[in-house]
Amino acid sequence: MNLNLRNAIVHNVSGNSQAELEDTIVDAIQNGEEKMLPGLGVLFEIIWQNSSEEEKKEMLGTLESGLKH
Repeated sequence: MNLNLRNAIVHNVSGNSQAELEDTIVDAIQNGEEKMLPGLGVLFEIIWQNSSEEEKKEMLGTLESGLKH
């Protein structure tokens, strides 16, 4: 991914409240447009980098379960 795109995405959501971040995520998922995927990827990258090992394992378990359905 282009670093400029990553920086632009981070800049666009920096300072947002939890409610605003949730709205951004829900809107991107409900919208279903592939152009939103890079933004979700950047947000997930931030979550991953700021999660404990236990939180990462929980996310991986959730992802694995979700992919089985």
